[in-house]
Amino acid sequence: MAGLALSLLLAFGGPSPARAAPGLCIGPVCGDGFQRSPQRPFQLQLRLSDQRGHHERVTVDCRDGRISPEIGSVERGYGAAVARRACRLSQVAGPPA
Repeated sequence: MAGLALSLLLAFGGPSPARAAPGLCIGPVCGDGFQRSPQRPFQLQLRLSDQRGHHERVTVDCRDGRISPEIGSVERGYGAAVARRACRLSQVAGPPA
């Protein structure tokens, strides 16, 4: 009986991949859909989303960490942290100054 209850719990009550957080998360903001710009290899394009359901596409200049657009529905402090970490992980940063 306990085995049946456990299997039902795992089948219907367990976490599913669709509910898992996508990509790279810092605080309440997650980033996914990372792409390098073909024309500008120092730029990284990504999709930011937050726990309130806001989504937007941004471009980050990995040389200085600037995000474009600068104002949007996703909180920019956490969004900038996600973008900086994505730049470090993808090793897109420009030459040392």
